[in-house]
Amino acid sequence: MSAATITWRERALGELQSAGLRKGQARLAVIDLLSKQPCALTAPEIESGLRRKGHRVGLATVYRTLELLADLKLVGRLEVGQGIARYEPLTPGGDHHHHLVCDHCGRVIPFDDDELEQTIDRLTHKVRFQVAEHDVVLHGACRSCRN
Repeated sequence: MSAATITWRERALGELQSAGLRKGQARLAVIDLLSKQPCALTAPEIESGLRRKGHRVGLATVYRTLELLADLKLVGRLEVGQGIARYEPLTPGGDHHHHLVCDHCGRVIPFDDDELEQTIDRLTHKVRFQVAEHDVVLHGACRSCRN
């Protein structure tokens, strides 16, 4: 299977195996849940999602699993303010999206913008700075909270 066709889930399981780490039920459950998410989730949201699916995984275990996945560069930690961190899978090719965060209700809306990516590339060339990674988080009020 080529690197282009491997799923994030398969990559995560392979990285755990390569690192000599067990694929325990809790880790598998977190990986499975994250692999099906369109955007970043908080650890409590992950725990709640796992419980709804019948998994008995505690919040401390979720945090430990997320930190392990972050150390392996499998998930990114997104700081959205107010002491809240969200986690989402990182793709090996660097494909990513950015986030709009409603400061009133906490809703997180993912977005892609090719012009923004081009602007970031132009800026890095202009100031001669090599960017390893970047996150754009825009704060404000969503449509529901504005009305």
